[in-house]
Amino acid sequence: MLKAVILIGGPQKGTRFRPLSFEVPKPLFPVAGVPMIQHHIEACAQVPGMQEILLIGFYQPDEPLTRFLEAAQQEFNLPVRYLQEFAPLGTGGGLYHFRDQILAGSPEAFFVLNADVCSDFPLSDMLAAHRHQPHPFLLLGTTANRTQSLNYGCIVENPQTHEVLHYVEKPSTFVSDIINCGIYLFSPEALRPLRDVFYRNQQDGQLEDSSGLWRGAGTIRLEQDVFSALAGQGQIYVHLTDGIWSQIKSAGSALYASRLYLGRYQLTHPEYLAKHSPGGPRIRGNVYIHPTAKVAPSAVLGPNVSIGEGVTVGEGVRLRESIVLHGATLQEHTCVLHSIVGWGSTVGRWARVEGTPNDPNPNDPRAHMDSESLFKDGKLLPAITILGCRVRIPAEVLILNSIVLPHKELSRSFTNQIIL
Repeated sequence: MLKAVILIGGPQKGTRFRPLSFEVPKPLFPVAGVPMIQHHIEACAQVPGMQEILLIGFYQPDEPLTRFLEAAQQEFNLPVRYLQEFAPLGTGGGLYHFRDQILAGSPEAFFVLNADVCSDFPLSDMLAAHRHQPHPFLLLGTTANRTQSLNYGCIVENPQTHEVLHYVEKPSTFVSDIINCGIYLFSPEALRPLRDVFYRNQQDGQLEDSSGLWRGAGTIRLEQDVFSALAGQGQIYVHLTDGIWSQIKSAGSALYASRLYLGRYQLTHPEYLAKHSPGGPRIRGNVYIHPTAKVAPSAVLGPNVSIGEGVTVGEGVRLRESIVLHGATLQEHTCVLHSIVGWGSTVGRWARVEGTPNDPNPNDPRAHMDSESLFKDGKLLPAITILGCRVRIPAEVLILNSIVLPHKELSRSFTNQIIL
């Protein structure tokens, strides 16, 4: 028997994902046509012996999240439950706080996945490696070049046994080209070191908050408090993958993740990809179009385009490397490149919305890591263009590398600006 835990965080995190996270929780943001964490749930559901999937975070269980959980249970025929933390407890605190729920039924092991990663999720391979050589902690790792590795948790392994000898979270100098993917397989005994951290936090004099709960003691960071401390003690091992992987920390990285997932659909869900047909729009590369969207036959779409529910795409529209969210309208001869068009937004005739390509590939030395600040010297750095909810752009307006917050109507050209 197996279980899976997906760590979805909460509203105090993910500020770099704004303004998109104003409308829906970040884990429900559509990437390649489906909510971000649906990719995780589908991968977990395909592992033989999976009995339950738990989501842990501190979002309020609102209507969109509840609807998603109900739909996921029906689609994948598995219990999918949400466990709400009383406060932000870090990447490990929620696991310890809900340990009884995780261990109920005596699972052989349980997967732990961060919600803000994109991957092909080689969970069956990880399970096979764990069963061949059981250990409390198994980390999924991939490689990065020397410069980009500084943006991630770095792993030094024994190349013969794959034991983790040293672990450093975002080091200041080069440590290793093996990085942590944020995807793990834990044995039940892996919760004991988390208990030790909890008790140590209590002894270090953490104070109770106004509700009488040990918020400080309950906050456990897997990376710093557990992996770094236990590395080299024969408890943590790494399983390397050469599959797709990236983080989804900001809106720009969502576009990159969409590209990876759309490419993977060629193998996993070819029925999701639009096909060029006589009398239909011209399709270039991998494109997802929701069945309810209306796309004019003279439109040119792709590569890397995702069109959401109820979207209207007018005649002569050119759409490339972009996500168009549900209810948006692109009027005739609109050009949208490297952008995200928000829910219910309207882009007028002959308008041009264009951003700067963003490529958080950890193995590309020229990649711009969008985990960096949005600003430098008081100016917005070049990035994809983001239109918030219900933005209206009249005809013949030019928008470049800008972020437009919700409920705005524009009337001129904007370059490298945040429009409040």
